[in-house]
Amino acid sequence: MKRPAPSDPVVRALVQAQLAQLARRPGVSRRSVLQTGAGVAGVGALLAACGTGGTPTAEGTSDGGPVEDVSESDPTVNWANWTLYLDYDDESQTYPTLERFTEETGITVNYAEDIEDNDSYYGRIQGQLANGQDIGQDIVTLTDWMAARMIRLGYTQELDKANIPNWENLLPGLRDVTFDPGRAHSLTWQSGFAGIAWNKQAVPDGLRSVSDLWNPDLAGRVEVLSEMRDTVGLILLEQGVDPSSEDWGDDEFFAALEVLEQQIGSGQIRQVRGNSYAEDLVSGDALAVIGWSGDITVLNFENGDNWEFLLPEAGGTLWSDNLMVPVGSPRKANAEKLMNYYYDPAVAAEVAAYVNYICPVEGAYDEMLSIDPELAENQLIFPNEETLSRARVFRALTPEEETRYNTEFQSVIGN
Repeated sequence: MKRPAPSDPVVRALVQAQLAQLARRPGVSRRSVLQTGAGVAGVGALLAACGTGGTPTAEGTSDGGPVEDVSESDPTVNWANWTLYLDYDDESQTYPTLERFTEETGITVNYAEDIEDNDSYYGRIQGQLANGQDIGQDIVTLTDWMAARMIRLGYTQELDKANIPNWENLLPGLRDVTFDPGRAHSLTWQSGFAGIAWNKQAVPDGLRSVSDLWNPDLAGRVEVLSEMRDTVGLILLEQGVDPSSEDWGDDEFFAALEVLEQQIGSGQIRQVRGNSYAEDLVSGDALAVIGWSGDITVLNFENGDNWEFLLPEAGGTLWSDNLMVPVGSPRKANAEKLMNYYYDPAVAAEVAAYVNYICPVEGAYDEMLSIDPELAENQLIFPNEETLSRARVFRALTPEEETRYNTEFQSVIGN
């Protein structure tokens, strides 16, 4: 059975907002670099960047010297990822695909669920990256907008495609994105939706909109994401604003932020969380959330079928996360072998069957048919045009907008 290119509409939606990025992207001046790099990394990280002897290059250290690749003598690779984002076996407490990679290559993978959200993780590593130092990770997995910043600032190494022949299995439309033409520095890991989710027993009538989260019956039991583009993006959609368009700015953004501020101030929102919102759903501390599609499916599999995920009536957001090798990593060749492994369609399908996010690997759909035909038709993994029409990619922000919006968002959520 051959399904017609399930990836094409995904790709079109994912690159929709990126098409304007080159036109909007300023020259990488000192001013624009500082504005982009500041974000919420804080004054300390910014001073660390300014106090270095030079700017890191894609080749290695801040003084332009190359990083010595010790992959042959050190058969390890360190990978920082988000939680619930790789196939996991509860009984053996291992990641089966990682175990097989080690068996096949002799390379040990130190896998860390280190990323709570893009901003907090970037804040931890930005100072070292600015110095061209090894952050202790050979692969980091960050969302498109943060990947764009990393690449623009020279914080990633150029990939050697000779070590990643399977990269050609990347869906055609994702091979040449605006923030990384030709995919010189990044490869898509997974894509997914942000929407609303709830405990089906505690909220038997379900939810249909973001406004339903503000029901007084849920007071103090609601959580939203610390990813600005998802939380604010869903509120914008609720207010009739398409976050993927160029037809909005300060007025619309701050109107959405005001809603968030009111709901936090009133106690309706319990916490603003990154990936750890999933723990609060399991504990029962949170009954309803703005959350990510694949997380809810995994929680249902691991903890009973207790939660429902939905793209709100007004729509949800769509995003991608990307694999990159940080500028100071001394094990790039090992990292590239791992990337190549996960671009094998059979391996990619196995991961997708667990994480239930949108798979970026061509051929994975056919492989999924042999793993679980029902999952092959799952709209959260291989969405059709109708599903994708209800999701939007948050448009590219200028460095000035990114700094200002991020600063205000962080202030509202208490950071």
